Amino acid sequence: MTNPEIPERTRGGLAGRLAGRVKQAAASMIGNEDLAREGRLQEAHVEAQDDAAAATRRARQTEDEAALEAQRAENEVERERLQNEIAAREREERIERDRREAELAAQATAQHEKTEAAAQEQLHERGADLAERAAEAERVAAAQEAARLEQEARAAQARADAIDPEER
Repeated sequence: MTNPEIPERTRGGLAGRLAGRVKQAAASMIGNEDLAREGRLQEAHVEAQDDAAAATRRARQTEDEAALEAQRAENEVERERLQNEIAAREREERIERDRREAELAAQATAQHEKTEAAAQEQLHERGADLAERAAEAERVAAAQEAARLEQEARAAQARADAIDPEER
């Protein structure tokens, strides 16, 4: 039997359990109830240590699972943040691209209108030139017609004078 004044260092695991059973077996052989109780206590202590170790393992596993779940949630939040950032960047790029395209289209339209206006101006100038030439040709034709009519009138006067020279 061990001295109750000096605490005994008990072993855990199989050795501690075995020591507790040996003490119980020896106590039942010699009829020492204190030694049997000590054996039961040692065996219960080993079981408590085993239970505590198992609970510690379960607690660590639960903590690890919670940490893993927290990391997953954090990763999901980060993934969503990055997706939102990418979507915002794509929207900004699309807006900038649309703005550049609209600006280019406006420049092309302005250039087309400028070219069209220049062509219209040339057409008007050509039309004015043609109208001016036609008017000049008409004036020349009218002058020629007037000269011809004047000549015919003189010729008619000359014939009339030749027919009746006294009427003059």
